[in-house]
Amino acid sequence: MFKRAFRSQQDQNRVDKSSRLKKPGSSKDKAKEHVKQKVSKLQSSIIEHEAAPAQPVNITPSPIVTLTVGREGRLFAAHEDVLSQSPFFEAACGRDSSDAMSKRISLPDEEPEIFSAVLEYLYKGDYYPRLVHNRHRNSWELEDRMRTPQKSSPNPDHGSGGGGGGHHAAGAGSDAAVYLSSVGAEVLRDTVIYCAADRYGLEELKRLALRKQGLHAGIDVGTILRSAQYAYANTPDSDSRLRAHYLALIIRCRKTFKRSGTMQAEMEAGGSKLFFDLFVAMCNHLDDVIDVTNNRSPKTV
Repeated sequence: MFKRAFRSQQDQNRVDKSSRLKKPGSSKDKAKEHVKQKVSKLQSSIIEHEAAPAQPVNITPSPIVTLTVGREGRLFAAHEDVLSQSPFFEAACGRDSSDAMSKRISLPDEEPEIFSAVLEYLYKGDYYPRLVHNRHRNSWELEDRMRTPQKSSPNPDHGSGGGGGGHHAAGAGSDAAVYLSSVGAEVLRDTVIYCAADRYGLEELKRLALRKQGLHAGIDVGTILRSAQYAYANTPDSDSRLRAHYLALIIRCRKTFKRSGTMQAEMEAGGSKLFFDLFVAMCNHLDDVIDVTNNRSPKTV
């Protein structure tokens, strides 16, 4: 009798324990059920997304602008949004708004080689040769230029160019200048690009061209003087950076320029604001030297 009652009590305990384990309201079962529901919703949303038709994306391409450059009418093509970085071209594109896909701009007085450099800058932020940083020397140089020590030239008609500091760029006398049909002679390429950037309202391009010009050397005096006169003729009086560059260059290399027959002929011809500014700059430089000397020497009564 006692054994039978004890067994029945054990059976009841087993039933109670199994019922507690199978209780549907446990935290583990709820977590599993929650995960199953999230997976099911995610799968259904993926199926609905794949079944739904793709919505077309409306992307309006920038119109292509055709540019006729130079006396021979060289053709260039560029995107309007790229050209619009320049206030000049933005206004030119706005004037011809009748047909958005057939805009044309004529630049008969521009040199094709110079405009090609401007267009390269608008697309890439630089123009050939690019400005690269030499980590070993911690200096900025022009790409593809091997610098070698510059030997002093006995020819007084050869200057140091843009301020090479005792070095010259290989082939500087050839590829640093460009032939301008309007001038009938070679002018420093970076100077012409600077003046073009001034016309087109590209201030960053002006700074870049001026910085690159300072890296050239080995330029003859005649090219330097023509380039200086070109700078004076194609920049406003309010823009003095390029003009000041040439004045400082001539003063720094005055020993070369004062022996130059080209310099003498140009100054005898006269008629240029360049030489008056040069005279004023030389006087200011001399005054500074005198002031420094007086400050160092003892004063006497």
